[in-house]
Amino acid sequence: MFKHNAGTKVGKGTYWNFSSGERIDISTEGVLPGGRDDVYYRLPATGIVALGPVLGLLYAAFLPFIGIAMLVKVIFQKVASAVMAPTQKAASFGWRPSESYLAGKKKGPEEAKKEEGAESPGNKED
Repeated sequence: MFKHNAGTKVGKGTYWNFSSGERIDISTEGVLPGGRDDVYYRLPATGIVALGPVLGLLYAAFLPFIGIAMLVKVIFQKVASAVMAPTQKAASFGWRPSESYLAGKKKGPEEAKKEEGAESPGNKED
């Protein structure tokens, strides 16, 4: 048998837990450690070394597809954010707790006009 759950009695061999990377060597008979969700695979160390190039080849073969999938995801996110921007602007109340205005908040053209109109010419010093 190739696949074993933790807590089961197993015979002599090398057992690998791929999720944690743990390797257990059992010299006679023993019980595999871990929780009941842990799965061990019986495979000699030479088997793991032989699987390395095969997994590398699979990675290299699927890498272009991963790049295409990432590109589609980025384009979808940009389009979705452009479509949702008006809705988010209408729903937002303008408070951004991650921003700080230590030198003062930049004023828009409407606010600048209001301030210019608020200054009276009689307040100027001669």
